[in-house]
Amino acid sequence: MQMSRRRQLHSTSTRVLSVAMIMIGVALIVRTLVAGGGALATGLVLGVLFVLAGAARLYLQLRG
Repeated sequence: MQMSRRRQLHSTSTRVLSVAMIMIGVALIVRTLVAGGGALATGLVLGVLFVLAGAARLYLQLRG
């Protein structure tokens, strides 16, 4: 019983952190574009990487 609670807690925290990473990435992208950043601006690149990392974590967690 205790192991399933830990597993559920781990699963839930992974989902929450993955969604948080996606939201941070979107915020970075929006902030960079509003500030007039170009296609290779640091904020845009980091935002895209955050979104991809969060989405990949979420995909792998839900798939398995």
